[in-house]
Amino acid sequence: MQLSRSAHVDTFCRDNLPPQDQWPEFRFDIPGVQYPERLNCAVELLDKVIEEHGGDRTCLLTPAGERWTYQELLDSANRIANHLVDDLGIVPGNRVMLRGPNNPWLVACWFAVLRAGAVVIPTMPLLRPRELQVMGEIGRFDLALCDHRFVADLEAAGIPELRIVEYAGEGAADLAARVADKSATFEPVDTAADDVCTLAFTSGTTGKPKATMHFHRDILANADTFSAEVLKPVADDVFTGTPPLAFTFGLGGLVVFPMRVGASSLLIEKTTPADLADLIQEHGVTVCFTAPTAYRAMLAAGKAPQLRGLRRAVSAGEHLPASTWEAFREQTGLAIIDGIGSTEMLHIFISAADGDIRPGATGRPVPGYQAMILDAMGQPAPDGTPGRLAVKGPTGCRYLADERQAVYVQDGWNVTGDTFVRDEDGYFWYQARSDDMIVSSGYNIAAPEVEEALMAHPSVLEVAVVGMPDPDRGAVVSAHVVLTEEAAAAAAQDADAVRKELQDHAKAQIAPYKYPRRVEFVEALPRTSTGKVQRYRLREPDGPRR
Repeated sequence: MQLSRSAHVDTFCRDNLPPQDQWPEFRFDIPGVQYPERLNCAVELLDKVIEEHGGDRTCLLTPAGERWTYQELLDSANRIANHLVDDLGIVPGNRVMLRGPNNPWLVACWFAVLRAGAVVIPTMPLLRPRELQVMGEIGRFDLALCDHRFVADLEAAGIPELRIVEYAGEGAADLAARVADKSATFEPVDTAADDVCTLAFTSGTTGKPKATMHFHRDILANADTFSAEVLKPVADDVFTGTPPLAFTFGLGGLVVFPMRVGASSLLIEKTTPADLADLIQEHGVTVCFTAPTAYRAMLAAGKAPQLRGLRRAVSAGEHLPASTWEAFREQTGLAIIDGIGSTEMLHIFISAADGDIRPGATGRPVPGYQAMILDAMGQPAPDGTPGRLAVKGPTGCRYLADERQAVYVQDGWNVTGDTFVRDEDGYFWYQARSDDMIVSSGYNIAAPEVEEALMAHPSVLEVAVVGMPDPDRGAVVSAHVVLTEEAAAAAAQDADAVRKELQDHAKAQIAPYKYPRRVEFVEALPRTSTGKVQRYRLREPDGPRR
């Protein structure tokens, strides 16, 4: 594949793309993903939307009552871009890190970096110094725009030569003061559609994080596939959700998808599931992005009435149990749109909506994507047979200078590390992460199936199942359970009785050989900053205990 003429003066990203013989095959089979050679995604999401819908249209909202129009966001992004270029010397291709919670200033900074032709790296505000240091070593950041409340850990990371500019605070050094007198006009850099525009770091659930490299066209491709073809938003929609913008699930669901159609987004810095439901009702939200556990928690808190104004509810990040889908449908009348995506692919590539949904199935390939199941030899597996999920489409994996590129991309396919079954109708059914399949006494046991059985018990709030080494069986099914307050009190009095009750319940739900022979009660499951369960920590001998 011949790359276009790059606009980057700093060529670090293009220089560190993987060799092209290790790239996946990119498919541009539908009209919506056929892009011109020169493309700046910030222009497509701001300038073009203003041309079509007008600048006075509401763009960003906050629970505190802030309201930014599209024109106000464009003006702020241009002022910041002028400061980046004129005062801080940022040139196209430089890497600019963003650190802060979901709010309008973070979005303005994101657009400013892209308009300046630089490469934006949003990071989770909860990351600690060591994690930030590792990212800095990989991405060699030139500048950080950091919410003033989250500067301490960034400074403690000691990233060499990193300049830090604070925002959302007060004083002459704050970004707002720095850009107050800057022009609201800025000529966006004429980037190539295949110029790298963002580095998205994987969650690091299994070790050192990887920096995935995405082009300007990639940012739009997920909006023009999953969002346009499955979610089908309209300009009057109001989006909200819990994923951080540094998580590609959040970036798509809270910025790219709404802005692609001129809709608005309620940005929430921090919330509980119960409060999220109240905000959805208060602000007339119609589209929500969050994780399965949050949907379940909103129902448990008795908040179903507050959710009935939703038009769309999207779940990703973890497997959506059929029991949660059914309960949500029963109490709200709304069918949750499940989906699987990855940081490497940027967003969701298998999903279903409305009448195409089969409860318990993730869905079918989103238009523009292809998917198949691979057997242990890397060959297509027959329908009904578990195997590794392989995907290709307009987005795909490009790790920054990482030998794991050859693991994720094989024969032109993105091999996601998930075990699925495809049925005869082309629906994909999640089994487990490939490294979470448990082989016990010769049986293959999918951890999510055991989790779903336990989640059906009223005493269980959350559960994660892993395989633990066993000299006789090879591995045993081990369940780490967060109990309800009432059940936790009972377990404090007689843990064995509660444990046996859960085991018997599991045996009644699934084949007895799959039941958890070990049940550990924990106060909370260990999670990454994106909310994914760190199952490797549960396998450690000194893992979490109550």
